[in-house]
Order: sequence, then structure tokens, then C-alpha cells
Amino acid sequence: MELGLVGLGKMGGNMRERIRRAGHTVIGYDRNPDLADVHSLEELVNKLKGPRVVWVMVPAGAATQSTIDELAELLSPGDVVVDGGNSRWTDDEKHAEELAAKGIGFVDCGVSGGVWGLENGYALMYGGDAENVAKVQPIFDALKPEGEFGSVHAGKVGAGHFAKMVHNGIEYAMMQAYAEGWELLEKVDSVENVREIFRSWQEGTVIRSWLLDLAVNALDEDEHLDQLRGYASDSGEGRWTVEAAIDNAVPLPAITASLFARFASRQDDSPQMKMIAALRNQFGGHAVEKK
Repeated sequence: MELGLVGLGKMGGNMRERIRRAGHTVIGYDRNPDLADVHSLEELVNKLKGPRVVWVMVPAGAATQSTIDELAELLSPGDVVVDGGNSRWTDDEKHAEELAAKGIGFVDCGVSGGVWGLENGYALMYGGDAENVAKVQPIFDALKPEGEFGSVHAGKVGAGHFAKMVHNGIEYAMMQAYAEGWELLEKVDSVENVREIFRSWQEGTVIRSWLLDLAVNALDEDEHLDQLRGYASDSGEGRWTVEAAIDNAVPLPAITASLFARFASRQDDSPQMKMIAALRNQFGGHAVEKK
């Protein structure tokens, strides 16, 4: 099938390549002309045959809103817009309503896979009406990892991004646990090879995971993380997860504590946050602050 893809950054560019490898046509637009296949959203829409599917991969908030506003004026009834960025689920409900007034469908899709998704596939969580999801299904199938699992129709509009938000909240807590364990091991004089202890955990233990593999990668590059500042940003989804927990009276002590630990990292040079920063750089290519 044909797909219009808006936003060709670290994730979007690799997604374009993976979809093309699956045999589909992708017409990409980005504000950076060196990355783009066309020079405007209007040109992108005009090159697609109807019914069109346009996938938006731009930062949440104002950038997503302005892109969807422009697409609403360019697309036709029966077309579908997919928001694959990290938008808040409440924005999805608003966007779906705005597009529905023009007969345009909307699907929200949480995407996980970072800079590794091109080769490994992307975990996909999507929400929306079955009719609209069906129009996008060949693209979901192209992006997902090989095998039975890796994608899910999570529910109504907003469910995809809500699921991805909770996924990221869990990720915060898992990274925090690895980081706390790493700092404690580094602190004790009798422990002499923390990196190899982490490596030994990769086989046969109940805490083995891809994040653990990435921690070992980071330690192989900088054994004691001496080159990093103990500063870790947050993308917003950890905050949204905690806010949703408050709204629904669901206790999330581990996720909440891991979010607050990141806030604390901005006040001093935290050893734990060196590991958090290293892990975020490993799986998502997020920027780190060097000493």
C-alpha cells in the first residue's frame, strides 16, 4: 500500500526504511529537505491515491496539533490520520473529534523500539475504530517484530497512547532498579568487577532483559560511566502516568519514585542517573550530558 509519513527523525526515518523493505510505498515529508521525499504536506497528500493514510511522527503538543490541523484541510472523507508520536491520550480524543467532523478517520499508535526498531521491529499499541485500523493494518504488520506478538489493538481512540504511556512508566521503574543496584555494587569495596556481574545476569536470572543487555553495552563503552553526568531528563510520559494514577486512585509507588529520582538528578551529580542516562542513550539515542 501507499503511506504518507510526516517526520523523518531518528524513529521516523528508520520506520520509512522498514516499511519500504516490506514492499510498501512511503512518501516522506520532513522540515529538513535533506530527509524529505516531497517539499510540503500538500505535495505529500497529492502524491497519494485515495483512500489515503498519513502517519504523523512529530513531537507531541503544538507540532502534532499544527500538523493535524493542516492535514484536516488537505485530506478527504475516508482518509485516515495515524498519530505515532508520544501524544497524550486526551489529545487523541480531541484530534479524532476534529477529524471526524470532516469524515477523516483517526488512529493513535504508541511506538516502542527506539533506534533498534529498523532491524528488530517496533512494538505497536494502537487505538481507534476497527474500520480505520484495518486501513492501516498492512503498515502495522510491516513495522511489528517478527512472530506472533509485538502489536495490539488496545481499544478505543486514546488507548494506544495510554498503553504506551504505562509502558514508559514501567520502563522508568525498571531502569531505576538497575541503576540503584549498579550504584550499590560500585560502592562496596569487596566487589571488584561490577560490569561482569551485570554481564553474568544476562543468562539464567529472573532479572535478565533487553534493558540489562543495554546496561552491559553502556558499561562496555565506559566501565564506570565516568564520562557521563548524573543527569537524566524525562520525556513527559512518566509524569502523565503518575497523573493518571492519581486520577484513578491507583498506587504507583515505584514508578512515582523513579520519576522523582530524575527530578533529583537535576540538583546534583547522581551516580544512579549516570546509568539512567546511559540506558536512555542506548535504547533511544537520547542525548546525554558529558562531564
